[in-house]
Amino acid sequence: MDTTTILQAILLGLVEGLTEFIPVSSTGHLLLAQTALGLHSPFWNTFAVVIQLGAILAVVALYFGKLWRVLITLPTEAASRRFALSVIIACLPAFVAGFFLKDFIKGYLFESLQLICWSLVIGGVVLLVIDRIAPKPADHDAMKLPLYKAGLIGLFQVLSILPGVSRSGSTIVGSMLLKIDKRAAAEFSFFLAIPIMVGAFVLDIFDNKDALTTDNLGIIAVGFIASFIFGLIVIKVMLDFVQKRGFALFGWWRILVGGAGLAAIYFAGFGS
Repeated sequence: MDTTTILQAILLGLVEGLTEFIPVSSTGHLLLAQTALGLHSPFWNTFAVVIQLGAILAVVALYFGKLWRVLITLPTEAASRRFALSVIIACLPAFVAGFFLKDFIKGYLFESLQLICWSLVIGGVVLLVIDRIAPKPADHDAMKLPLYKAGLIGLFQVLSILPGVSRSGSTIVGSMLLKIDKRAAAEFSFFLAIPIMVGAFVLDIFDNKDALTTDNLGIIAVGFIASFIFGLIVIKVMLDFVQKRGFALFGWWRILVGGAGLAAIYFAGFGS
């Protein structure tokens, strides 16, 4: 494990941790970073999925008290069962779509940097518009959302199977359109990330188990830890930020990154 490989693992972990929970598409940013660094072997593609668990662990760590309370009170409290059901309902569409379309998505859509960059730009415009015109919020608690709204958010989440769209971005946009407070929208997106990313990890590891060996566990650990640390930072900062300033900054960032990527593709042959 040389210094260059360690730095590459840290950089990808940083990108994952910083982008997993904000509506800018962590997958899109990781694919662009991997392309820029020339890291497209089966190992690095699986590495990008594994380190997402580091970011997910950050959610579990920060919300451990709430999540543990829900878990131990499932048999006795209706509110806990309702919250758990809302997460299940919201995740089902993405689980079904991901299971049946994963080969097509991995084989074709993930190969198109143009699609990723256009998704970043278009998603940025959508985020800017919705951030301005979203109706007045009626729901302010991510753990008490109506079940039908959870189901509709789940349908929005299916859009994120397209690389560059953003899982958090699609769920947050859907939540705001459904009159859910921005902070609650972000929190519910955090909660949905746990089962969704664990499911993606299991599917990817099952398909690419030969890419992981004991020789590269150290590299994975470096990326995992970096993702966890920066994920903690982002979650802590994001909720107060979006409550005060909304999501416009993330919309502009998407447009900037996507536009720069398209310019690099068309004028400099980036990724070819």
